[in-house]
Amino acid sequence: MALNEHGGLTDDQQQLLDLADKFGREVLFPLAPKMDDEEWWPEEVFPQLGELGLLGITVPEQYGGAGLDMMSAGAIAQGFARWNHAFALSWVVHDNIMMNNLYRNASEFIRNKYLPRLCDGSSIGALALTEPGSGSDALGSMRTTATRDGDDFLLNGTKMFITNGPVADVLLVYAKTDVSRGAKGITAFVVEKDFPGFNVAQKLTKMGYRGSQTAELVFDNCRVPAENVVGEVNMGHKVVMSGLDFERAILTPMLLGICERALEISVEYSQTRKQFDQPISSFQMVQSRLAEMYMLVEAIRSYSYRVLSLTDSVEHGEGGRGEIHMQTAAAVMFAANNTNIILDNAVQIHGGSGYIWETEVNRLFRSTKLMEIGAGTTEVRKVIIAEGLLQS
Repeated sequence: MALNEHGGLTDDQQQLLDLADKFGREVLFPLAPKMDDEEWWPEEVFPQLGELGLLGITVPEQYGGAGLDMMSAGAIAQGFARWNHAFALSWVVHDNIMMNNLYRNASEFIRNKYLPRLCDGSSIGALALTEPGSGSDALGSMRTTATRDGDDFLLNGTKMFITNGPVADVLLVYAKTDVSRGAKGITAFVVEKDFPGFNVAQKLTKMGYRGSQTAELVFDNCRVPAENVVGEVNMGHKVVMSGLDFERAILTPMLLGICERALEISVEYSQTRKQFDQPISSFQMVQSRLAEMYMLVEAIRSYSYRVLSLTDSVEHGEGGRGEIHMQTAAAVMFAANNTNIILDNAVQIHGGSGYIWETEVNRLFRSTKLMEIGAGTTEVRKVIIAEGLLQS
């Protein structure tokens, strides 16, 4: 079954998708089993992406980026996720959740110092917000603090479930600079892995996306120069909210790529697996599952491309509220919920082989739950949508 697109992408964006698909098939797919089995990280890949121009997609060329739009970034996420969704997640965190956020909010000093190395792949980025005991209330329950000490800030606290944490060179970290102001007393900082007082406490072993490295991070009087403040002191909540809609939007094409691959291998398996002397694709119950999978894949595609196009029109400071906030929450919720259905059908079609750990469909199936939890849980997304409806 060919992986075709039917609208929503320009010719240039389609070429990017084709390039990402080719790289994913030839380079990332062979790495996927080892990444899943051993939670292993391929250090050589990010510099390769830098050479191909597949990093810094939404960052202007003056900082080493490609200067393209969110739809282009989404096409790359989709292409990578077809073949290695764990790597695709790490790419999304680096390129969008960290780097796009940094570009949109940081000073020229920070942009010039950090963006070029993030764009050429010599540095890997991460975002550190969530803490032990927090989650959906990541801002209000934040305990990591940053206190002024001359020309520096001293960070103290712990971050949990940080994607790319074990391999990151540059991190966007949030800490409370005014405890009395709660969520409105948070500041964003750029932290380098070699800053004194920063440590990776432990790498976390996960159910799915296992090759995407995840860690607990500890800051023990970690000294960060004041010039590394992103945005304004005590205005970190604005940095967080400005990036959330972009994060949710970019996750939808990643889920699309996973679902496309699940449908493709399910069609192939149904045509080769025989029972009662005929391929199982001849059974109407199997055909019914394939038809439902196809319908949901196309629905995710349409919603994914639509919300990506909407985020391209979001001006600085407009994220985190209004129609775009509702749309991105709804899009990632729709994609995540239906990815669960699609992968359940895929495993059922594969039967006993789908239940075996090392099969590709099993690896895909174990990816289903994360996106119902990360980037705001399904429950939080429903609250965002309901509040938007009731306030309009």
